[in-house]
Amino acid sequence: QVQLVESGGGLVQPGGSLRLSCAASGIIFSISAMVWYRQAPGKQRELVATITSGSSTNYADSVKGRFTISRDNSKNTVYLQMNSMKPEDTTVYYCYAARVVTTTPWENDYWGQGTQVTVSS
Repeated sequence: QVQLVESGGGLVQPGGSLRLSCAASGIIFSISAMVWYRQAPGKQRELVATITSGSSTNYADSVKGRFTISRDNSKNTVYLQMNSMKPEDTTVYYCYAARVVTTTPWENDYWGQGTQVTVSS
């Protein structure tokens, strides 16, 4: 069984920084892509950043130049460094692991439980 556990959320002032982590546990042979999403109540889920197994990255326009996604394949962990944060970054952030290869003969996708990020003075 694979679990994704996020950490690093919290309260930060506008202009400040936070670093989110998402660690995948279980018997994992590979993860194709790891993704950070965010979703505010009553709003559509927004893709924030994606990183492939080859470390290719993609960002939402709203976070380009401010957020950086990275991953440590040896630890099955993805990070999201968030700088120059704005009040509109306030919401719950979710980690997603795509096409996870484990001991089963098929690939699965997994979600984390979410971590709250609040940007406020």
